[in-house]
Parts: sequence; C-alpha cells; structure tokens
Amino acid sequence: MFYYKLEKDIEMRILDVQHAKEMYQLTDACRKHLREWLPWVDGTKGPENSREFITFTKKQFANNQGFHAGIWVQGKFAGVIGYHKIDWISRSTALGYWLAPEYQGKGIMTKAVKIFTEYAIKDLMLNRVEIRCAEGNLKSRGIPERLGYKKEGMIREAEWLYDHYVDHIIYGMLRRDWK
Repeated sequence: MFYYKLEKDIEMRILDVQHAKEMYQLTDACRKHLREWLPWVDGTKGPENSREFITFTKKQFANNQGFHAGIWVQGKFAGVIGYHKIDWISRSTALGYWLAPEYQGKGIMTKAVKIFTEYAIKDLMLNRVEIRCAEGNLKSRGIPERLGYKKEGMIREAEWLYDHYVDHIIYGMLRRDWK
C-alpha cells in the first residue's frame, strides 16, 4: 500500500472505498470550483459515484496500472492525485490531481506531484511522466513548471468542459532530466 507523510499534518494514502463519503462531500462542497476545469464533476451526484471511481482505481492498482491517493490535511480530506494509467511498454504515465481551494497556494500539491514523479521515475523505473493542464488553469500549470517539467506543446480543443472545448498544455518529465 502507498502511504506518504508530506509534512507533519499532511499525508497521502491510496484511496479505499471507505473514503467515498468524504471524497464526495469535498467534491460537492467544491463543485463550482472543480467544475471550471474538471469534466467529471456533474456526473458525481452522490457518494456512490465516488465509490465507483475508487473501485475503478483499486482495480487499476490490482492490475499494476497505477493508483490514486487521497491527500489529508490535519485529518481532513483535501484532494486527490493519481496516475491515469501506466504504459509499461513505453515506460510512461500521466498524472492528474485536484485540491480543494482552501488548501491551494500552500505548496501541498507541488510536494505531492514531486513525490509522485519521484516514485514513478525511481521506484517504478518509468522513463516519462506527463501532466496535461487546461491552458487557462494557471494554478495547475504552475505545478509542473515549478518542478522543472518541460512544456512540450498544446493540444487544441483537447477536452469538452460542459459547454466548450479547452486546449491542453502538455508538460513532460523524462528520467534523464529528473534530479
């Protein structure tokens, strides 16, 4: 199991179905904020939807295709970070993450992404970690930029967000560039 203490009162641990209720409650409380950048928010109508997501991620973990971890700050559920899927042939993965607004701007997610990047490169022996962010999501884009990820380009109209398309900026970190 994955468990990591980021700081004294901040920890990450692999998601389990017992976290579905608190994950849903945070999603619901942050619905307006999350909806601006994440396409799955409207489909999350109750704890059962969070439970379905967690069940999917547990199967992903069991199949050695990655995992998702919850982030807790002072014992309160604060957000999620995870590997979308691991491509073992190409030795690559993509990271996704979200954090409740009250925990943003404190370096929490930057530290979490750093740990997940380190784990992917050093422990899983992957060659590439990718992060895609909506072009206008400057807070999310700042994380890979602070960690030295290379901006590799843009995918136009990469994602449908409820009533419009958003372009994605692609950031990549290669094993040889990670320090």
